[in-house]
Amino acid sequence: MNGPTALIADDEPLLRERLRAHLGRLWPELAVVAEARNGREAVELFDSHAPQVVFLDVHMPGLNGIDAARALARRAELVFVTAYEKYAVQAFEQGAIDYLVKPFDEQRLADTVQRLKARLASPVPPVPDALEAVLDKLTTELRHRVGAQAKGHLQWIKASVGTSVRLIPVEQVAYLRADEKYTLVVWEGGEALIRKSIRELADQLDPERFAQIHRSVIVSLHQVAQVERGANETAEVVLKGRGERLPVSRSYLHVFRQM
Repeated sequence: MNGPTALIADDEPLLRERLRAHLGRLWPELAVVAEARNGREAVELFDSHAPQVVFLDVHMPGLNGIDAARALARRAELVFVTAYEKYAVQAFEQGAIDYLVKPFDEQRLADTVQRLKARLASPVPPVPDALEAVLDKLTTELRHRVGAQAKGHLQWIKASVGTSVRLIPVEQVAYLRADEKYTLVVWEGGEALIRKSIRELADQLDPERFAQIHRSVIVSLHQVAQVERGANETAEVVLKGRGERLPVSRSYLHVFRQM
């Protein structure tokens, strides 16, 4: 594909459709190669399609737009789509990320399109420290704003072990790994397969305790002994008191840059 490409991430289908339609009129050369319903899906689709531009809603279930931006930073031009103008202004003032405030109008999007065209013509990578500072500030404010509305995190995982059903406290879980249609749960007392996808679990687990480090692996941060860097911006996690080494893909290295 010779022309510019983009990904749109928003949990509202109508907004994705509207943004795609507006872009089609204002920037007909731009091909929207993928649409994501949340930040986690955005990261996965980005790895598959490698678009040059990513439109990210700030507030999405599971992995929000700000955390997705950390995974995609410096690999694409990022545009936040947000209902909270306070986030947008801070991001824009730093020159790290462009923004659209919902409900956006076509003229404002036209300005963004011109800015993106200029950046793609003469790419100037953002200063890493400045970009991280913006994302840190936005993360703190987003958590403060939505904290009171947040649902309770998963406390127990129900799993079949032999002929019995076991309730596994999440604080005993070392890691979870996708296994086709199932998820392998590894905890202090052993291992078990459960009929729930790793994507579902990622949205229910406490992000202060657990982190997705690969599209098929979630790890308990309390169980991490060290992280060893590998080739091509990958790494491996070494767990406390265990022999397993868990892969960290490029899109999730930002988890450990923040620690």
